[in-house]
Amino acid sequence: MTRPFSPIRALKLALAGAALALAGLAQAQAVFKITAIPDESPTELARKAAPLVKYLEQKLGTKVEFTPVSDYAAAVEALANKQVDMAWYGGFTFVQASIRSGGKVVPLVQREEDEKFRSVFISADPAIRSLADLRGKTVSFGAQSSTSGHLMPRSFLLQAQIDPDKDFKRVAYSGAHDATIAAVASGKVDAGALNISVWEKFVADKKVDTARVKVIFTTPAYFDYNWTVHSDMPAAQREKIAKAFLDLSPATPEGKEILALQRATRFIPTQASNYKGIETAARSAGLIK
Repeated sequence: MTRPFSPIRALKLALAGAALALAGLAQAQAVFKITAIPDESPTELARKAAPLVKYLEQKLGTKVEFTPVSDYAAAVEALANKQVDMAWYGGFTFVQASIRSGGKVVPLVQREEDEKFRSVFISADPAIRSLADLRGKTVSFGAQSSTSGHLMPRSFLLQAQIDPDKDFKRVAYSGAHDATIAAVASGKVDAGALNISVWEKFVADKKVDTARVKVIFTTPAYFDYNWTVHSDMPAAQREKIAKAFLDLSPATPEGKEILALQRATRFIPTQASNYKGIETAARSAGLIK
């Protein structure tokens, strides 16, 4: 028996169909967005991100998009406000994001190198051979929120009884590690502090004259960079992302390329407690109130 035509039932069916269509469209258009602190030039960040984006698209089964940000603070805000799904942070920006989000960010993985990361102080002045020689000089850090380009170098200076704000002739902020090298090499500043892996990359690529610019101090080790997500992300999604990084291997052409660009031997799991030392250093240096 044929049911009589019902305008209300027809409307309900139409709305249900439209909802299904919209859900399908939303799923098809879903984009997994990632960002990174701008600790190197925009072109270098884009070059490093390209093969990783392609790899994650395969592993996650969705479109992945690298979204650059203007500064470190923007990287913190982007994840805290869920404008991106995942961010590459230094230890200090992770701490800032954790505070900003009320503890609602989770570090998933870090490079093996980030368990024992270091910073270097460099100078082209032959008279500068130690941290003590920096007194009365112009010294450049990277970005103010940089872990390896500012916070930890400042922390180790303070431990050596050297207060940058009182003992240096001038404190400069280059904004990025490669810019710090350029400032020292050009003589704009007497010395600079930066991420050891960027320094080693410049040396390996012969982009810096090591007959002139030399390392005068290498810091003790500390925890640094990680890939972080918002805690509202479902656990299954987090596990899928972490596995994608942990599966990267130099034994495959794809893994070899990505790991080389990320300056990593491999990725390993990490946890928020690893960065308590960074938070303590930031509070001691007056960078977190």
